[in-house]
Amino acid sequence: MRIDTLLMGGLLSAADLAAVLLLFVAWLGIGWLTERPPAGRPSVSVLMTRFRREWMLHFLTREPRIFDGNILASLREGTAFFASACMIATGGILALIGNTEQLRGLAREFDLERGTALLWELKLLVTMFFVVNAFLKFVWSHRLFGYCAVMMAAVPNDPADPSARDRAMQAADLNITAARSFNAGLRSVYFAIGSLGWLAGPWALILGTAVVLFVTWRREFASTSRRVILRSLPAAALPAHAAPPPSAPARPRP
Repeated sequence: MRIDTLLMGGLLSAADLAAVLLLFVAWLGIGWLTERPPAGRPSVSVLMTRFRREWMLHFLTREPRIFDGNILASLREGTAFFASACMIATGGILALIGNTEQLRGLAREFDLERGTALLWELKLLVTMFFVVNAFLKFVWSHRLFGYCAVMMAAVPNDPADPSARDRAMQAADLNITAARSFNAGLRSVYFAIGSLGWLAGPWALILGTAVVLFVTWRREFASTSRRVILRSLPAAALPAHAAPPPSAPARPRP
């Protein structure tokens, strides 16, 4: 159903439309800012990419490498847990969409009864959008961590092997990409929770969006964990032993 039809039919007010628009703008905006922060104020997600690359550099010379495998297994377990939770949440939302009378009865108890069953279904669909998006991100992150595990297994045991460093850097890039998808999934979960405020009205949705936006921004740009990470930050460039060999100087022309 078109937005103008919902507005003309009285199902959506201008405040509802503005609140939903703010929700999606905040979600897209904080995602963009987190992954592409200003050069002078990197986010926690961006800072951790340096440590992920340094991890793979130490992985080259670590014997045995069971420790690294255990870390990667714990990362995959985290993505699997959140993916399973999103599946359960999706099933619960679908059940509510099929029977909105329970929600409408609860709303009447709190004097929040507004609109028809179609409007309640629309509100739940917005929440389900974020939950499903989070599920897809977590599943893809889980698969990328699997690719990273295979790439780590392909790193030669001899650090002096010409392909060892390249394989380790490939594993680092896959690890970084998987973490990026995992972080995107977490943001979707946060905004799914914030979107539930719409059940209480547009102003509650605006408040929920503002709270989620502030919490997300603070954890990425003003948290204690960020200050701890900045204490000993690896260099942005690769260390000398991991950098590619210098090219041979060009021979002067006669």
